[in-house]
This record gives sequence, C-alpha cells and structure tokens, in this order.
Amino acid sequence: MHSVLVNAVLSSSPDLLLLFESLTWPSDSWPETERVEALTAFIEGLAPLLAESDTTRLSAAKRSSVMAQIDSVVWTRCLPLLAKISAEAGEGTRCRESTAAACRLLSVCAPLCDRAVPGRVALSVLPSLRQDREGEEGAPGPGRLSAEVASEVVAALVPSLAADEQLTLITLSSALSCVKTLPDAMVSKIVVRLLLTVLSCCGGAILTRVLKLVLEDMCSWHRAARTHVVAERTLLCLTALSEHLLKPHSPPSSPSSPHREVDPRVSVQFWRMVQDGLTHRDSVSRKRALYLLKMCVSLSEEEGLRCPLSPSEEDEILFKWEPSRSKLLREFWEDFALVMETLEENQIHVVRPVLNRIDTLIQTTVNEGQVFFHPSWLLCVYQRMFHSENKALMREGVCHLLELQVLQQPAFALAFSQFIVGPFMDVLSETSLFHKSVGQSVGDCPELGAKLQVFMVTFFTSLPSEHRGRMLLQMIRQLCSKHWCAAPLLFLCQALSELPPGPLLGIEGLAALREVLCCTVITHQVLLRGATQCFLLSGALRLIDVSAVTLDDVFSFLVHFRADESLSRGTQIWNQLCSWLLDNEGSFKPRIMDGDSTGASPKKETVRGYVQSEVHSYLRVAASAGHTERVPDSREADKLSRAVLLCVDMERNQPGDKIDTTLESLLSPLLDTLSRVSTNIYLPLRKSDKSLQLLLRLFQLGGAASCERAGEERADDVMVAMERLIYKLADPIHEFILRRLLGELQEPFDVERAELYLCVLRQMVVLYKSTPQHHSKTQQTYFPKLITCSLKVLQEPNQQILSVANQVARAVAMASLATLCGLLEQEVIGVQPETLSALKSLNDYFYSLVSSSCQSLGNLNKRLQKPKTGDDLGDAGVQGGQLQDWGRIAANFMRDQWICLSFLIKAFGVPESVEISNRRDTLKAAVSCAVEALALLPSGLVLPVLSFMETVLPQLLLHEEALCVEAVTLTWELVQGLSTNALDFWPALKGFISMAFHRNLLQLTDALAPTLLAALKQIATELMELSQSKSGVLGVLLQHCCHTWLPADGHAGDAAVFSTAFSHINILAEACVFGPVFRRDQRLIQDVQMYVERLGEECAANVAVTSDNRDDQLPRTCVLAFLSRLDPSNLQHERLMEELVMNLLKKDNDISKSKVRYYSNSLQHRIKNRVWQSLLLLLPKLREEFVATVLNCVFEAGFCSNHASVKYLIEWMMILILVHYPHHMDGFWACFTRVSSLSGSLPTRKHCITGEIVELFSSIPAQDHKTKTSICTFLSVLVHFNVIIPHLKDKALHLRKALDIILQWCFNHNFSVRLYALLALKRVWSLAGFQAEEGADELRGMSTVILACLNQAEAMQSTGNANKNWTRIQEHFFFGAFDPISDYSVETIFYTFPSLSEMADEEWIPPWKFEKLLCFSESPSFPLRNPSPDLSQLQPGDWIQQDKGDQNKEERWAEVQKKITPWRLGIQEQEPELQLVPQQRAARLGKLHGALLVVASLIDKPTNLGGLCRTCEIFGASTLVLDSLRHVSDKHFQSLSVSSELWLPLLEVKPMELTDFLQVKKSEGYCIVGVEQTANSRSLQDYRFPEKTLLLLGNEREGIPANLLQMFDVCVEIPQQGVTRSLNVHVSAALLIWEYTRQHLASGSAEVDSKPEN
Repeated sequence: MHSVLVNAVLSSSPDLLLLFESLTWPSDSWPETERVEALTAFIEGLAPLLAESDTTRLSAAKRSSVMAQIDSVVWTRCLPLLAKISAEAGEGTRCRESTAAACRLLSVCAPLCDRAVPGRVALSVLPSLRQDREGEEGAPGPGRLSAEVASEVVAALVPSLAADEQLTLITLSSALSCVKTLPDAMVSKIVVRLLLTVLSCCGGAILTRVLKLVLEDMCSWHRAARTHVVAERTLLCLTALSEHLLKPHSPPSSPSSPHREVDPRVSVQFWRMVQDGLTHRDSVSRKRALYLLKMCVSLSEEEGLRCPLSPSEEDEILFKWEPSRSKLLREFWEDFALVMETLEENQIHVVRPVLNRIDTLIQTTVNEGQVFFHPSWLLCVYQRMFHSENKALMREGVCHLLELQVLQQPAFALAFSQFIVGPFMDVLSETSLFHKSVGQSVGDCPELGAKLQVFMVTFFTSLPSEHRGRMLLQMIRQLCSKHWCAAPLLFLCQALSELPPGPLLGIEGLAALREVLCCTVITHQVLLRGATQCFLLSGALRLIDVSAVTLDDVFSFLVHFRADESLSRGTQIWNQLCSWLLDNEGSFKPRIMDGDSTGASPKKETVRGYVQSEVHSYLRVAASAGHTERVPDSREADKLSRAVLLCVDMERNQPGDKIDTTLESLLSPLLDTLSRVSTNIYLPLRKSDKSLQLLLRLFQLGGAASCERAGEERADDVMVAMERLIYKLADPIHEFILRRLLGELQEPFDVERAELYLCVLRQMVVLYKSTPQHHSKTQQTYFPKLITCSLKVLQEPNQQILSVANQVARAVAMASLATLCGLLEQEVIGVQPETLSALKSLNDYFYSLVSSSCQSLGNLNKRLQKPKTGDDLGDAGVQGGQLQDWGRIAANFMRDQWICLSFLIKAFGVPESVEISNRRDTLKAAVSCAVEALALLPSGLVLPVLSFMETVLPQLLLHEEALCVEAVTLTWELVQGLSTNALDFWPALKGFISMAFHRNLLQLTDALAPTLLAALKQIATELMELSQSKSGVLGVLLQHCCHTWLPADGHAGDAAVFSTAFSHINILAEACVFGPVFRRDQRLIQDVQMYVERLGEECAANVAVTSDNRDDQLPRTCVLAFLSRLDPSNLQHERLMEELVMNLLKKDNDISKSKVRYYSNSLQHRIKNRVWQSLLLLLPKLREEFVATVLNCVFEAGFCSNHASVKYLIEWMMILILVHYPHHMDGFWACFTRVSSLSGSLPTRKHCITGEIVELFSSIPAQDHKTKTSICTFLSVLVHFNVIIPHLKDKALHLRKALDIILQWCFNHNFSVRLYALLALKRVWSLAGFQAEEGADELRGMSTVILACLNQAEAMQSTGNANKNWTRIQEHFFFGAFDPISDYSVETIFYTFPSLSEMADEEWIPPWKFEKLLCFSESPSFPLRNPSPDLSQLQPGDWIQQDKGDQNKEERWAEVQKKITPWRLGIQEQEPELQLVPQQRAARLGKLHGALLVVASLIDKPTNLGGLCRTCEIFGASTLVLDSLRHVSDKHFQSLSVSSELWLPLLEVKPMELTDFLQVKKSEGYCIVGVEQTANSRSLQDYRFPEKTLLLLGNEREGIPANLLQMFDVCVEIPQQGVTRSLNVHVSAALLIWEYTRQHLASGSAEVDSKPEN
C-alpha cells in the first residue's frame, strides 16, 4: 500500500525537492513518528528512480539535488533526532518508536548516499559506545548518542558496511569490548543488535574470520578472569552466535559453503565455560550452557565425524565424539541433560526419581575408562545439587557422593580430589545436613556423619599414595578458611580420626591442625568443643609422620588441647597418646641444638631425654636484672608439666621402672630449686616463680580426680610418688610463700605473682589435708600470722599520696585473707584457736563503723585507689604500663572482701561488740553495701556477694522488706543480662536461686511479706519463660526447690518448709509439662550432644568436661522423682498431690477448650500427653474420695478430640480407676448414654428377641462425626474388660450391660466405630460365652446376633482394606500385648507408650535418666522398669485412629465455573459473520483489540494453546502467533478454546523463524517481553507494559530456548510464595495478559470518559 501511494505522489508531483521540504522537519525539533515513517517511505520510493540510468524521468542535475537532500537527511535530520532521543535517557514508548523510525530512515538513506557516508556515520557513532563504556552516568553530552541508540544506529548501517571488511572488524571489536564493560542491562542489546546483525550480513571468508575472532576473544577473556560475571556474558554471546558457530558442515559438493575453520568443540576453554555455566548461580546462564551442550552433541551426531579430529596439544579433552560409539554417547548426554534440567526443580520428590540416572552416568564413565567422558561432567551434577536452594536436595547430593563406589578407583579418586577439598568441603559446613534421619533415635550418629567416616577412609585409601598427604593438608587448611559450626566440624574431625594410620602430616600439617584448634574450634558448646579436640588429636596420632617432626613440635602442639575439655590425664585419649609415644620412641626427627656441630648427624632423642633436657632448660634463668619482672608465661609450664606426666605414664608399665626413681630423675632440677627457694637469697626470683608454676601445673594436670572419673580402681601411684617427693619440701615452699606475701610484694606485677603463690598454697593445703602433723603446723603457725599481718596492712590509714607499694600490699593482703576464708568455708582445714582469734579480729574490722555518729560500714566495698605515677615513684612510663591492668586488680580486691564476708557471716555473724539494738541496722547497712557491690563488680565476680546475701536476707525479711525486694530484683536483672554469657551465667544463676529461693524466703506468706512474695512469684514465672529458650534454667530452679522441700538424704523434711510448696505449686505443674519445642537447629545441637554423651569414655570429653545436666527432660524427671517420694499417708503430701492433679487437669481442659487446632507433636499435643503421664504416675497415691471427685474430669477428657498418644493414656487411666474402684462402673456406663444423646435418642428395651434387636439397631440415626473419638475411647476401655470384671460384684449384670452397649455401636455408619465395637464385642463375648453355653437366659437370646456380628468381622477377608484394618487393630499394641496392670511402670508410661504411639523421640524418657537421679523412689507397686520386655520390643502399629471428622466429602457443585460459548448471535446469524476476518467479526460485536502480540510458537500442547487462545480473545489481544495453524482443528484445542479462534487473529511463525520475526518486530518498535527468572528480571506487580508489547511464551518443559533469551527487552517474573518452581505456561500467560489489559484498560477508560458526548 505504501509503495502504491508513494508512486502516485511521485507521478503527480514532479517537484521532488518540494516534497522533501514538506516531509522534513526542523533539525532542532522532535517530529512525530508518522512524519519520519512518511519520509522513509518517500525516500524508499525514490530508490528505483535513482537506480535508473535513463535521465528522461530524472535529470542529472535533479538527481544530484535529490542525492544531496538524502545526504542532508542523514546528517541534519537523523543524527540530531537520535541525539535528542539519547538526551531524554528514557525507555518510554515514544523514545522506542522514534528510535526505530529514525534508524529505519537511516537504513534506507545509507545505500543511496555516497559509499563513504555509511562508514563516516559509523565512525562518528562508535565513540558513543566507548563513552558509556568508560563509566559516564546520565544522559550523554550534546550531540552524542547513548549506547543503546548508538547500537541501533550501527545495526542499521551494518548492511551498508558489509563490503568494507576493515570497518566490519572495527565494529565487531567495539561490540566485543562493550560486552565486557557495559552494564548488564545493555549487554544483551549489544549482542542482539550488533553481533547478530554483523553475522547476518557477512558471508564467506569474512564470516569465518568474524566467528573465529569472537570465539577467541571470549575464550581468552574467560581464561584471564574465570568469574561469574565473565561466564555469564561469554555464554550470552556464544549462545546468540550458536546458530553460526555450530552450524552443520555443508555437503562437499557445495562449493558455496566455506570449509569449517571455527569449531568450539575442540577448545578446552569453551568447555570450561560451559561447565562454569552449568554450575552458575544464575538460572539463565545454566540454561544457556545446557543449550550449547545440546547443540554440540546434536551437531556431532548429525555430522558423524570424530571430534576432535586430531589429538589436542592441551593436557585434557573434556568433550569427545566417536561415530562408532554414537548411540552410547547420545544416551550419556541425554541422561546428563535430563539430570541437569531436573535439578532446576526445588522439590525433592520431583528430583529423586531421576537420581538413578547419575548412577548410569557414573557407570558409563567407569566402563569407558574416562576415554569419552571426563569426570568433571559428573562434578557439575554434584556441584549443582550442592548449590540447590532446597536443603533436602543438597543433602541428597552429599549422601549420593558419599556412597560413590567409583571413588575406590585411584584414577577417579584423583580426578575428584580437588572437588572434594573445595566445593564438597564448603557444602559440608552446612549444619542442617547433620540432622538425624527418619527412624533414627536420639543419640544415634547422624546418617551423614556415619557415611562421612566410611567415605573418608575409602577416598584416602583409593588416592595414589603420593597425593594423600597433599590432599589431607589441603582439607585441614580448608577447615581454617571459613567459620565452621560445631556439628559439621565435629563429624569431619571424627571422620579424619578414622583414617587408616600412615605418615601423611609433617610440620606443615601440625601447623594447620594448630590453626584449626586456635581459630576454628571456638564453639561455645563446651562438650562439642572437647569432643572435636579429642577426634582431632586421635586423627593426628594416626597421621603424623614422626620422622618429619621433633618431640618439641609434638609437645608444642599438645599445649593447645585443654585438660578440662579433652586431654585430661587418665582418659582414653591420654592413654592412647602414651602408647603412641612409646611405639615411636626414638623415631622422631632429632632436634638440632645450639651446641651441635654442623657436620655431625644429630642423635636420636627419647621422650625421657627430651623431658630431662627441657626441665634443665626451663629452670636455666639468667641473673636478676634488679627490677620487677612480670610473672613468667604459664604456657611454658603447661607444656613441660604435660610432657613430664606423659613420660611417667608412658614408662609406668615398663618392667623394671620404678615411678619414684623416674620422677626423681626427671624433676631433680625442680626439687633442687624448691629445696633452696626459702634459703638462697641469690636465687633469681624468675627461677623461683617458674619452679612454683611447674609444681602447680603438675598437681593440677595430674590430680587424682581425673583418674577417678575415668574409673581407675587403683590409687594413682604417680601422684602418690609426687606427693612424697614434694612433702619433703613443704616447709621451704610455705616459708617462701609466707615471706613473699608478708611485705615483699610491692609492684603491680606482684599482684599476679601473689595469685600464683596463693594458688600453690591452696594446692598444698588440699594435698596434705590427710597429714595431721603438717596440717596442724600450717594452721597453728602460718595461717594466724598471715591473717594478722594482712589485717594490719588493711588497717593502715591511706596516705595522702597513694604509693604503688601501699596499694599493692593492700591487694595482696585481701587476696590472702580471701584464700584462707575460702579454705575454711570449704572445710579443707579446721578452725584452730589461733586462727579463730585472728578471724574474729577480721570480722570486727569489716563491721566497724566509720564514726559513732555515722551508721555506715566504712570497710565494706572499700575500693583500691589507683596510685599516682610520677618521678618520685619511679619511671612514669614504666609505671603507667604496669598500671594498665589496675581495673582488674581493683575488682578482685572488692570480690575478695565479699569472699571473707560470706564466710564470716556464716561462721561468726555480726560481731559481739555490736549492740543488739544495732544489729539489724548493721545487717541493713551490709545488705545495702551488697546491693551496691552488685552494681560495681563485673558480672563474673558477684558470686561471693550472692552467697553473703543468701545468709543475711532471711534475717531481715520481716523488718526490711523493701530492701530485700530491691536486692532480689537487682540480682535477677543482673542474671538476666548474663544469659548470652555461658561462662558467667550458670554460676550466677545457681547463686541467685540459692539466695532468692532460700528455704526461709520460700516460707513467706502474703501476710508476712506480700511485696517480696509477689516479686519471687514473678521471678519464677520469668525463669520458666527463660527456660523456653535456654535449656537447663528450669532444671536449676527445680532441683533446688525439690531438695529444699524434700531433701534426698533420707531425712524427713521440715513440715514448715514443705508447706511452702503450696505457694509455688505452679512451678511443679509447669515442670510436669515442661519441654519446649525447639527450633530445628537447636534440636540438632542437642542431638549431637546426646550422641557425644552416648560415646561414654570412648570420647575423653565426657570424662574431662565438668558438665551440668542441662537436659530438656531434667525438669520433668526431677519433678517426677520428687512426686515418687511423696508419702500418701502424710497429709501435707496428700494435699499437695491433689492440688497438683487439679492444676494439671485444668491445663488439659484449657487446651481442649481452646479454639486453636493443634497438630501431631505440636506443643499443645505434647503438653496434654505430659499431663496424663503425670496423672498416671500419681494415681496409685491418690485417696479414693479424691479420685471420685476427679473421675468426671477423666470421663470428660474422653469426650474431647485427642491424638492417639493422649487417648491411650486417658483410656489406661479409666481402666486403672475401674480396677481399683469398681463401684464407679455405673458412671462409666453413663458415658455411653451421654454419647448416644449427642447423636439422638436411642430406643432401649430390656428384653428383645433376635429379630427385634436387628430391627432396633438398624434404626439408629447417623452419628455426628464429633462423637466418633469419644465412643472409640470408651469402647477401647471395654476391650480391656477382662482386667476389670474380676473386681466387679455382679459380673453377669455388667457383662450383659457391656454386650448391650457394644451391640448398639456395631451397626454404626462410621467404619472406625464399627471396628472398635467389633473388637470390644469379640473380647467381651469371650468372657461371656461360657455363661451363654451354661444356659443364662439373658445371654442366650443375644448369642445369635453376636455370633453373626463376629462371623461378619472374621469374614472381611474378601473386602480389601476392611480386612487389613481388622487385622491391624487386633495386632495393635494397646489391644494386643499391652496389659494395663502388669505393664504399669515408669518405663511404659514415659518411654514405651510415647515410642509406640509415634510421639517425637525427644518425648521418650528412658529409664536410665531416672536411675541417674538418686532421689527417685520406686516401689513394688510402681516399678521403674517393666518386668516384661514384650511391650518394649514392639514397633509402632499401622493402626492410628482417625480422631478428626470425615473431611473428604465431595462438594460436587461448589465453585464450578460455567463454560459459556458466544451466544449473542443465533446459529443462522453466525454463518455470514464467519466469512469476515476476525477483526471485522469482533468489531461487529463491539469488541476492541489492543496492541498486545502474544507469541506461542514454542508451545506444543493443544490444550495449553486452546486455553491460551480463549484467554487472548477474552482480553482483546491483537494477535496470537502459533507454530502451526493446524492446531485449530485439533479436538483438544477446540475443547478449551470454545470457538474463541473465530474472533481472534491467528498467525503462523515456525520456531526456527522466531529470531528473524522478533528482529522485525523490534525494528517496528515492539517491546519484547519474556516470562523468566533472571538476575535482572522485573516483578510483574511493578512493571508497566508499553502499549506495543510482544509477549513471548516458552515451551512447557524447556521454557524459552537459550538462544532467544538475549532478544528480550525485559524479563518479567511472577512473585511466588510456595515451593513449586513454576506455573503452567497458560496460567503464567493469563496473569501477564490480564495485567497488561488492566493497565491499558484503565488508561483507555480514562480517555473514553474524557471525550465529550454527542
């Protein structure tokens, strides 16, 4: 049409220049798109005229003028317009359409201009690309183009530049540079508009050169920078060029096609790009890489040629094709592609079915011996699984690799080695992988942890021996490269400890292990930290190459293992270390000493020789320099003392060696130094200090406590021998320490030195506690003197100028007094008269008033002032450095005061010198000082203050309540603030609970101290809340309270104290149901800790770590043990149990009445289960009268909807009540009447003949589904009627009643109810059958019906599921092996029942946990363990009663969409309409079409196409593009389209034609939109659709091909909340089409509303 119109204008208007003038626009304006398109059509129409050689129609002069006008259009119209568009810097519809029109005009003008013009224009535009590439932001400068516009201009000029090879290559080079530097959003546009256009316009040799240049450039870029961004962009380029790069060879007979010189398949770098793409974090890059792989495989199969044709010069070949093995190769790559595509899903049930294909890939690779398939392709699969968002899929991948049998082959193990120490180690750091699997119990080794041990052994055994050490070193270093959580690190170290012994680690390996210990093993879980150290040390002993390390290297390494966490003397790992040293004696690398000659070979070194040498070196100290030095570093003493003990323990079992002799020979330099320490005035102080440090560490590390924990029965002869040696030196040591403490310590460094001396003194006193003669001398001579002198120092008045010596002496004096008071309080030593007198003086000192008029205690909280520094006190610089730790010294000084006060208040109370009337004021002042100390002291030093307050507060309760409340509240706030500091929190919590819940405070009543009692109750509530997030808190409180109320030492508790339990019964009730539902990560840590604990002494951490019991189940076991010891004959105990029962029943009732639905193993379910467990335990201790009062509550609970575990406990409770109190049987029968009344009245008759019974039961109305659970509960009780009936008086009457009731429910419409009734009928009839045979009239009349019912039940064999359920319910544990009387035990209630009723395993309390509690009391009527093991050996039954109503009823006609076909026109009227084109038909109906173009050429399912056609027609799309119009006649298409194809324009575009079709539509100004999740995709809810939008839809399975992704102007993604990765293609399209329609419908409506009415 345009050409006809242009020809008409040209023929009627010969003045072409006038036409030019009328169609052009001012150069500084922005014309309408229609004007630009009109000028384009005009110039395009001139082309044939200008091409004619005949001058009759167009003279030469006029031709020249026209050519000049065309040239002017390029320079003065097109380029200025494009610059103006660039200045707008927008992506609006106007900019897009104007750019497309201007570039179209330029492409028409360029061929008509001079040949040089296109090149000049291109050269002027290319700098604009570089301008954007250099990072300039915002709009370009005047006259410059934006990169996007410049790319469109160059693309328009490329056809005119094709003949100029140099210009083509310049353009290509600029485009490739832009790919590397432009922002992500621009890269795809550059690739599509420039690279593809250049390739489409090139041919022959230049095309080959271009392809080669692009491939080499991308490969070299990727080789230089192998990053995610580079891989993403190179894959984009290669995918866009794939149709050119991977085009099949033309037949040789065709000379037009050049020989292939560019083949990416022979480039190793190309395949590395593909592999990087397959494991890329961006899904689009993964899709592109897989597309390239498929193209290469398809090309190789189609060509049928070997690839590569000749051996590569590079080291490896990643892809190989052999025509003779094409079938095998094709199947391998098809399976590989299937696996990689399926891994894009996030749902494990979708992925798991194809995981067997991985085994096929591996087997194929093994069978071919890596000739055709490189192992790196398998690593791509695993790495993709490791990077999955789904943790379950990640775990599946890890487990699959751990079970990989192919790694037993050395070649494969070596090929996988770098992957194992790299990505595999990274994924192993994921904690969630180590959750226990389904079917595993608490305390079992996680499945992945067990598999990891086997894998490590297999992998390192299979590796070539020359590579094992290097791989192991890399793996250990990987442990230091990132933060590892406790569980992964533990199990990895355990796996390393299982490796077969071998010399794999040298000095570098020890350094790496040391780094792991110092930097990685830093978790706050002490037990896990200790276990990790044990496994790491065990692995080191197996793997160290002793010939490459010296003994000094080994003992320096051992210093990093803590004695209180792992390497404790007497543990299994200690003994293993001794054996290792003994086995490798003399094999270690000799040390090169300073005196050794360079040429001589060093001598072999033994452990004893090393230790003797080190002891001499340790005590070899230079003469004193005359100034005070710091205390020597204790790590040196740690290293040497551990070496000494290891040497002695190593040799203790050797024949002929005497321990006394060995020790004396090893420690002779130490013994010599200690013997002279108090007499030799020339002995260097540093040497004395080092000898005391070594002595202290020897006793601390070698103490007998660890041996006792390890279970050694014999006495520790090593420590006995050491005690004998040191005993001879006790007096010199004591005299030296006393001399130093009494005046010689005057410098700041001496405070730390005093701590050392006092530690040695404490150790010596404890050591010789059993030696009366030495003990007496110490107490009579040393201690009184030390107390007196220290007190004298404290009583000295402060000087005006505080000297260092004075303040240091005060700190040392207070520390000495605190040490002695601590020993006395712990009863390590007794109070002798000499010591008693001195201590009373100390007590008087603390309680002395500042003055007679002032009632404050001036010597409490006395602070140690920081001394002044100056020239008169020595070197100011040195002094300032020494005082930098003065804050810690001052804090310890105040703490030491309270250590003394805590002992003195217990031992002496308030001094006798204080008048009785003032004692209360004195105590009040002391408590005020204690409150002040809590605010002043660091949190870790407040324990002595709490101990003091524990003693004082009960004495002030009745007179100073406000002060007591303040003290308790402030202390609780302090403890709460420590909740994140495990080191200080637990000691502070114990101290606080001992103080706040002291027995005297527990006895408070509202009348005596209402405020304090309210505060304590609030604190108890907050403690229980804190216990929900911090394990062990409630256990500390409960252990204290239970021991206070009912001591476990066998003595009868104080009745007054026990009565306080009534005020805090909520604590007992909460403990009965305690057990928070922790997060999954918290539960994992607890499971791992339980696993470590179950290792026992095999893991030395269980022996070395002093672990408080912070088990979640401790509060329950503790309170249950407390309840087990209550005496029913004690009225107080009886009342407490009854109040607790009522409290628990209320908790159960509150949950039952709550409208919140709870699911299996939820917190509500668990609480109900714990309530009934506790009630079952208490039942035998309850009074009969009380049971009668709560029986209705028990029956009421049976009417509620309960989970199976709760239901069984309630039924058991009913059975036991009816057994012990059979007179309540009538109340039980009344429950059936109530159930019947819920569903309607039932006719009853006392006497019925057989026919009447059948007629009666058949008339029972349908039951309400809410009655199903309750009736099943009561029927279950009747199943165990055999244990009840022996206790009933009128057995026949109750049998008749039972049968009468059961028969009513045998004909119920609900299958579960019928099943329970039939089972009850079978059991009860077995009891009553013999009476019927003997002629009982009442029973004989029922026997026919009963036998018929039972025969029907047994005849279910042919009814499928009914028979299975009948069999299962009879075999179920509750109705089979369980006996309510003989199986009554703690084990059954708390362990067997929860496990058999499928409660979560953390709800199972094993009997050994009760056995660990010494306070648990069992009796013959209430045994701890079940006497019969039959029940505990069962498995959970298949029969689980459905407690909820039927929810599968079909709502047949709810929410049904009415399918409506066009009906406005009658059948007769439609015929003429169908002759019109779709737009005309729609217009006749008043329907409007938008500008939306929907392209569905990639969709191949007729159902999706039919639905899509219907959606497009309803929302007014302009056109639907299909791959074939034959779909329209398909019946599946028509069933969903419902004739919508008659009203919608359809267009056919084959998939192979899509690239050209999209290029054309892009040039027409369409915005190409795709539905795909990419890094730059826009959310549908935020994206504004342009009016001219083309929506490209992907294939149902593969989505949008990778070679089309770069064609998009924008990718839109639909926000998702669920797990499923993608929507159906029709649903996705419908959402986008509606959003487009909604946006433009609103704007269209606004335009219509704005038009004036006619």
